[in-house]
Amino acid sequence: MATLKPFLISEDSRAQADFYVGALGGTINSVMTHAQAPEPNDAIKDKVMHLCLEAAGVTIFMADSLGPLTHGNGISLNLEFESAAEGREAFDNLAAGGKVIDPLEPVFWGGMYGQLEDKYGVYWMISCGS
Repeated sequence: MATLKPFLISEDSRAQADFYVGALGGTINSVMTHAQAPEPNDAIKDKVMHLCLEAAGVTIFMADSLGPLTHGNGISLNLEFESAAEGREAFDNLAAGGKVIDPLEPVFWGGMYGQLEDKYGVYWMISCGS
């Protein structure tokens, strides 16, 4: 059995992690920079090599990009909440500064569903009860 943990590469993983903690609740559990590597490179010593956060009960790993990033829409992170209130709060918080693709609203298969791209270019699907 495996455990899936999203690993996001970011232009500024500390700021992005702070945004997710504020939007979804949670904590940043650890941050390791390249300065902590066995043979640190001074040019990237302050860049994050590994960050671990818990948000909405999900473990997310992050790191700073060492080169140009290309954002894509081929993958979305899906969060499922039991209540509409939790889903609405997460959706609205993640959408701040981003782009709503499909508003969070009732769907024919039951409950509510919406999609958005956050201000960091990450795609999210939110599902919740109605």
